[in-house]
Amino acid sequence: MTSQTHPVDHELIEAAAHVARSRCRGDNHTMAAAARARDGRIVTAVNAYHFTGGPCAELVVVGAAAAQGVYELETIVAVGDRERGVVPPCGRCRQVLLDYFPGLRVIVGDGDRVRAVPVADLLPETYVWADHQLDAG
Repeated sequence: MTSQTHPVDHELIEAAAHVARSRCRGDNHTMAAAARARDGRIVTAVNAYHFTGGPCAELVVVGAAAAQGVYELETIVAVGDRERGVVPPCGRCRQVLLDYFPGLRVIVGDGDRVRAVPVADLLPETYVWADHQLDAG
């Protein structure tokens, strides 16, 4: 684990917080995520809660980004509804984010302890899916 931190993208946190305040209603949508693309655009999304384990906001934002032609994300953050603040990604999201965007920074922490860390720091000794694929050639 490198424990390297990066400058915090406060605009990204506010974008996710705005979506959490304005779009998360009831038990079906309780988390919002925002991601900054390499070109500076911000993509937002909410989770789709379901008792079968519906997708987290971070995974929905990956799909929303692709639908908008954004395939290179630099930073992501999730924010809870009811003013819960920044919420770290679950284990499944950490693995998916690492697989899709190995250089991604994830904003974690709360209050004055908010920081941006490499996604790989959230998964020490991680399984790297690409390393276990058979060569096509």
